[in-house]
Amino acid sequence: MDIKFLKGVGPARAAMFERLGINTVSDILRYYPRTYQDRRPGVLNEFCSQGLVVFLGRVARTQSIPAKSVHIFKAFLEDDKGNNIECTWFKKRTFFKARFDPMGSLKKDFKMGVWVWVIGKREDKESFISNKITVEEYYSADKQESLIHVNRLTPVYSLTQGLTGKFFRTAVHFALEKYLFEEHESLPVSLVKKRSLLGAKQALKAIHFPSNTPELDAARKRLVYEEFLLLTSAWGIKKQQKTVQKNYTYHIKTNLLTPFKNNLGFELTHAQKKVINEIFKDMQSTLPMTRLLQGDVGSGKTTVALSAMLLAVENKFQAALMAPTEILAEQHFITITNFLKGLDVKTALLTSSVKGKTKEKLLADLAEGKIDILVGTHSIIEDNVVFKNLKMTVVDEQHRFGVEQRTRLRNKAKEIDMLTMTATPIPRTLALAFYGDLEVSAITELPPGRKPITTFSITEGEAYQKAKSELEKGRQVYIVYPLIEESEKLTVKAVKEDIEKIEGVFAPYKVGMLHGQMKRAEKEKAMADFKDKKTDVLVATPVIEVGIDVKNATVMVIQSAERFGLASLHQLRGRVGRGSEESFCLLVPHNLSTVSKERIDILCQTTDGFKIGERDMQLRGPGEILGTRQSGDFEFKAGDIFKDQEVLKWAIEDRDELLTQDPKLILPEHALFKERLIDLYQKHWHLIDLS
Repeated sequence: MDIKFLKGVGPARAAMFERLGINTVSDILRYYPRTYQDRRPGVLNEFCSQGLVVFLGRVARTQSIPAKSVHIFKAFLEDDKGNNIECTWFKKRTFFKARFDPMGSLKKDFKMGVWVWVIGKREDKESFISNKITVEEYYSADKQESLIHVNRLTPVYSLTQGLTGKFFRTAVHFALEKYLFEEHESLPVSLVKKRSLLGAKQALKAIHFPSNTPELDAARKRLVYEEFLLLTSAWGIKKQQKTVQKNYTYHIKTNLLTPFKNNLGFELTHAQKKVINEIFKDMQSTLPMTRLLQGDVGSGKTTVALSAMLLAVENKFQAALMAPTEILAEQHFITITNFLKGLDVKTALLTSSVKGKTKEKLLADLAEGKIDILVGTHSIIEDNVVFKNLKMTVVDEQHRFGVEQRTRLRNKAKEIDMLTMTATPIPRTLALAFYGDLEVSAITELPPGRKPITTFSITEGEAYQKAKSELEKGRQVYIVYPLIEESEKLTVKAVKEDIEKIEGVFAPYKVGMLHGQMKRAEKEKAMADFKDKKTDVLVATPVIEVGIDVKNATVMVIQSAERFGLASLHQLRGRVGRGSEESFCLLVPHNLSTVSKERIDILCQTTDGFKIGERDMQLRGPGEILGTRQSGDFEFKAGDIFKDQEVLKWAIEDRDELLTQDPKLILPEHALFKERLIDLYQKHWHLIDLS
């Protein structure tokens, strides 16, 4: 039923509900509380969660206090035990008609002798004995409907402008009373019994209005399991349905791969060789490859990806690498071009900056097969970009693309092989849940001889002193800023503003500059000068986050470190420590919040990319890390993929058993579960075929 027909809602409020993604009565039943308040009263001054006072008392007297800017109303309540409380309301003074009393409703509700529930916060937040509160909500003790809001574990919802917590709770309660019978059990009964779960109706009622904490925990476990089982089943079915056969194959040749390997200047690690073999095996399979490559900063993912692209080129196919930003795409292009010097491989770069006749010629060459490897941004997936014989695609920093964007790249050709890469490693259980249709490879070691990077959070002066000591040893230094120019809103240091100061601090050493607004030729020269040691200090923006490999650089100074995300800080740190010398990452924060301090503390404690990736996911949420926030489909309503990993393992285990027994869910006992799957996933993503 449309939400507007729910009692008390109507068309105007329905528009407000729509902003929360609530369009039907079923939607509001599955819009779970974000938290709960324990509104069961104790003795006076015994505060419940969130620091609230809950008090049931009889009105002893009231008082209206005139003031210039606000209307003030006070009510003095007492209970049968002799406890008393002073309640205060404030209303901003406006120009009212003479006969209108802005406190009239309060005077009506707080008549002498009336029993009232009040919920509020102490006026003196530092005192534990104050009996003065500012009231947030109040309810008549004589009305049965008041028990929706008080004397219980009370649900608290994420709201939007125009909707109050009181109205929302009332609407949910009414929906449960009148329409809960329409919610059917969608989980297979065998799994409900196996995991000792609450039934659907009982769980929905208890998640909103639990009788006690154990009932709330049981309701949440049931709903978390349901979410996880639905998602993992959708991916499991998609993986089973990958039956499209490739009409081509690859042959391992040595025309390009051998000279490429010889020209690298370093030996591939055991982990790189293992992953390359896994990828080549996939590419030679009769089924299109879908593989996720995880690897820490500096582990050599680009080398592995380029090996796969070269295998395609050797077999007369085209390859493409898509990066999320123009800066990253440019760096990949430069890196790949350097790796392929002297080899007969034609590369090109396509970003939004490529325009006019240059773009026209590039697109024409691509369509004619004159370009072997195309590196670019989202521009690659534009409709006018046509390949002659694309078979191999690589998506870097895959979490920064949405599901639809990755799908559009895959649809550039039939039976395409796709390798997605991330430097934010994901725990295997989560990878299996969220990438059920992918195989997962991980580069678990760094090149030999590298020493751990020591990370400190220090002052600017201390950082520069340490940098000077390394320069005196003949080393080189990065200094990174989050912005190019000073912003009026963000008091963040910037490259252009400080370059002269840095030149003075580090004289007589030579200082270079690199940022995203420079032309490509200027960027290439700045990076080449630093690599050739023509400059000693490189002052830059996060343009150097990936693709820079200068073994002599041993110090990374990150200004305004609180402005960077955890993954970006870890990426930047990975620009040093690439040689055999001890290296340092020096974080210089300027305005620490609780969250940014936590990010910096994590970075100082570990260099393990898997641990950092897990904490980053906890801090930012799975949608952003996994590249699903854009679609909105993986934002769990009940589940937390870290707190609920045991339930996630149950779901994966039960999914495998379920789909082995009934791959297309055709058994009668699976009909409602199949219906939920189709509604949740096929309609939005066209992921699976359950026809």
